[in-house]
Amino acid sequence: MAFDISQSAEIVQTMEEYIAFVRPEPDIRPQLDIGYELKGNSVFLFEIRPVWDNPQEIRRYPYAKTTFIKGKNIWKIYWMRANLKWYPYNPRPEVKTLKAFLKIVEEDAYGCFKG
Repeated sequence: MAFDISQSAEIVQTMEEYIAFVRPEPDIRPQLDIGYELKGNSVFLFEIRPVWDNPQEIRRYPYAKTTFIKGKNIWKIYWMRANLKWYPYNPRPEVKTLKAFLKIVEEDAYGCFKG
């Protein structure tokens, strides 16, 4: 189930503030940028960068995902492993807020999200 309008507006505002905080300087962004996407009841964080052997082609590489579970009012946290599958972030698999998810991703205490 997708987010309702008020939830979407709050999520977009939180994510825009976070992205503004973590984005690289403007002169680096053609080589590495950070973005997000809302899809269904999930929020994805990804790197935006040129393909190494074809710099004209730009791709998104997701590295963190959170999914809102409405019935429990929690956000589940996932990280992408080398096999390109999402796995629960077992040190802290769920949080109460989107901001708590972003804090965990930013700290990256176990090197799961940004390596």
